Amino acid sequence: MKYFLLALFNIISFIVFSQQTELIERDSSIVFYGRQHFLIEGTVIADSLKESPYDRLPISYKDKVRKPVWDLSKSSAGVSVRFYSNSTSLHLKWSILNDFEMNHMAFTGIKGVDLYTKLNDIWCYVTTARPTDIINEQELIKNMSSEFREFKLFLPLYDGITKLEVGIDHTASIKKASSKDTKPIVFYGTSITQGGCASRPGMAHTSIISRKLDLDCINYGFSGNGRMETPIVELISEIDANFYVIECLQNMDVDQVKERVRPLVDIIRNKHPLTPIVLVENMMYKMAFLDLNIEAELIQENLALQNEYDKIIKSGIQNIFYINDSYNSLTDNEGTVDGVHLTDLGFYRYADYLLKNFKKYKLIN
Repeated sequence: MKYFLLALFNIISFIVFSQQTELIERDSSIVFYGRQHFLIEGTVIADSLKESPYDRLPISYKDKVRKPVWDLSKSSAGVSVRFYSNSTSLHLKWSILNDFEMNHMAFTGIKGVDLYTKLNDIWCYVTTARPTDIINEQELIKNMSSEFREFKLFLPLYDGITKLEVGIDHTASIKKASSKDTKPIVFYGTSITQGGCASRPGMAHTSIISRKLDLDCINYGFSGNGRMETPIVELISEIDANFYVIECLQNMDVDQVKERVRPLVDIIRNKHPLTPIVLVENMMYKMAFLDLNIEAELIQENLALQNEYDKIIKSGIQNIFYINDSYNSLTDNEGTVDGVHLTDLGFYRYADYLLKNFKKYKLIN
């Protein structure tokens, strides 16, 4: 028995040692790189002005906006990082702020990370890093050829990022991407703008549009709190945008629409006399075809926005555009998770509908 136990102990020790050695060798073969090695897109605010490089508002706005807006701004919706590497594998370490959960949205959309790569000059989805805790680590892809590729990571929609590192082969290189010369499209809106309830970050409509146009889109979507408020309007007016898309109606009532649309236009026009501003109507929630109260409320809000738009046009202000509700894109009721917030299907349809209107107004080619 003594010899048997000794032999068993030696076998177990060998197995443990082998596993530890394998782990050390595996870990030493991967080198992780942080913030300085990739370009952050979906924001124009310098790192030095934010609590985290992946926040959406500068720290100076903490006392300028309502607390719900500030808290939501810590979510990295629409923020992405871009880099080049010739690694045969990619790993990711990411730490999240709140470990937030919702009963109608996938964890991968709330706090996961999407990986895309350029193939024949088109952004192609690769995989999603799935969260398991506050601190996460995952191998994203392996067995690639060792050629330089362009990669893009779309960050969580409804949680914040406190740390992000990309792991590559120790023999490979990583190169920070260069900024584009083109101006961004700025979106200001609601939970739908923020990406609720896409199954993964790359499926929010701002992310879809950014890939299709290969253009930076800045996402100022604040769930339940996109209300055309002066501090946010002043902030976006500081951005030299390609154009502005205002899709706040779901979070506003008729009186707020009457009070805030013209001031929003005036604030932006004071800084950018000719930059296009696009006003987007309410989506007719899919319950509205049965719930008469919801239908009446949404119609009244849309009429109020239309009236404000008409007055702005009559006053002689140029380059103001109006997008009607995308009735046809959701008529089968299959594009939402709860009759209001969009699924991936709904976001893809909505993105295509917006792009169609952008082309109609010659805002894009």
